[in-house]
Amino acid sequence: MRREDVAGFRIDGQRIALMDPQRGIRKPRQLDAALSIRTVFSADPNRRPYDDERGPDGYLRYKWRGTDANHAENVALRRAMRANLPLIWFQGIATGLYLPVAPVWFVDEEPADHQFVVAFDERQRDAWDRTNDAHVIELRREYADRVVRERLHQPVFRQQVLSAYENRCALCRLRHRELLDAAHIRSDAKGGEPVVPNGIAMCKIHHAAFDNRFMGIRPTYEIEVRADVLTEEDGPTLKHALQGLHRQRIEVPRRRALRPNPELLEERYEEFVQAG
Repeated sequence: MRREDVAGFRIDGQRIALMDPQRGIRKPRQLDAALSIRTVFSADPNRRPYDDERGPDGYLRYKWRGTDANHAENVALRRAMRANLPLIWFQGIATGLYLPVAPVWFVDEEPADHQFVVAFDERQRDAWDRTNDAHVIELRREYADRVVRERLHQPVFRQQVLSAYENRCALCRLRHRELLDAAHIRSDAKGGEPVVPNGIAMCKIHHAAFDNRFMGIRPTYEIEVRADVLTEEDGPTLKHALQGLHRQRIEVPRRRALRPNPELLEERYEEFVQAG
């Protein structure tokens, strides 16, 4: 959604914009505490909003506005934290486009680092304390990794990839969003990061074919279908959806920074070759 989509929100007849047009923190004049926070989109994978703000416990951190603890926006966030109020976190998926992630809670503050600790569900929220027990921290990190991946990274990654590919499969041009996935080039299990250059928009059949090594994609963006699949005889789906793609090129985003990383494609293509 765009900022304009939430600018006219009303409650009890009063108009309350859910997102600030200029600032990352929204505190409506009608409220005592903050209502939402925002992270803008960046095409640069090295400037991810969730990279260097994860603590050793797995919880994400959200930075203060500046370094003044008494800045009005930091005070508004602190009030939300102390009152245990849920917030909306608007995550940038493209320039001017956002995905709302809600509810989230601020469960603690780390003044020395100018940041708040963020919980993404009630279990995370209620489990927070400042323990130094290594075993507890490890268990907390395992759960935090899962909930952050499911509630933040995966949905944001999908929306960012589909937006970059203009909501169509890079292989067959299918445009129905309900049938599209954000396919990882390097998988989560192998440390693949949820950033657009590690993703390709694919319909579900091509995503499954890619993951199961029915096809590979060269660093030149050329599709290669496995030799035994090319010689099979079946029906129109095999003929047109798979065999017909051999030696074709995928469509890539217009912005070079959003295109598939050639090194990741080379790595994945080698896996395809070895599996074939």
